[in-house]
Amino acid sequence: MLENLFRIDGKVAVVMGGAGGIGRTLAEALSSYGANVVVSDIRLDAAEVAAKEIKAATGRETLAVASNVTQEESVVQLVKTVIDKFGTVDILVNAMGINIKHDAFDYPVEDWYKMFSVNVHGTMITCKQFGKIFKEKKDGKIINLSSVRGIRGYTGGNEGYCATKGSVEMITKCLAIEWAPYNIHVNALGPALIITPGTIHIQKDPELAKKRAAQIPLNRLGQTEDLVGACIFLASGASDFVTGQTLYVDGGTTAI
Repeated sequence: MLENLFRIDGKVAVVMGGAGGIGRTLAEALSSYGANVVVSDIRLDAAEVAAKEIKAATGRETLAVASNVTQEESVVQLVKTVIDKFGTVDILVNAMGINIKHDAFDYPVEDWYKMFSVNVHGTMITCKQFGKIFKEKKDGKIINLSSVRGIRGYTGGNEGYCATKGSVEMITKCLAIEWAPYNIHVNALGPALIITPGTIHIQKDPELAKKRAAQIPLNRLGQTEDLVGACIFLASGASDFVTGQTLYVDGGTTAI
């Protein structure tokens, strides 16, 4: 029925980086639309706070689990914990990510490796391990977190970040093709600048905020709530004929 097109009642959603700025908002949104939500983060205390607050706000079942996406055994254990608790999993949101900025001439290779380890290797590891569950049930939705920087270069020491997001874009496309026979949908969100605890300094600086907003056709900075509609679309039956796509929630940035 059309009135239930975006509902995900009874589904089990796992949000990696679920205690972070974007992840926390998406976890609550998924819960609001009917899912039981697993908030997974490397910081267990933050994940527990987020899960508790989400359950209080929506009344849905939540679970906080610590995991390290750079360690495959940690993700394997996470999958086991989720299955033991809920019996299944239907939606995976990879909302984790870091940005370490350096001038390209002096980029420390250890920081480059660290960023790829979280943003790229972590994405592939989680897709791989949860994808096995989706393959068995021949159904699943994966939503990766890319960025406009996955297809548009940028200055300010962002070459590493841009490279990782370009990699996430290709992981998304390749898995979508490879896993289509198992009815596994793999898509990504591609936001422009979103205000989170890590970027709040931009919003608090009127001149900088004005400058950055002017680079976006809608002339404003993005908020985590701006990603909710796109996430629910990709998580729900509304996107059952959509896979291998990056939905750019960017205020028109990629249209320039």
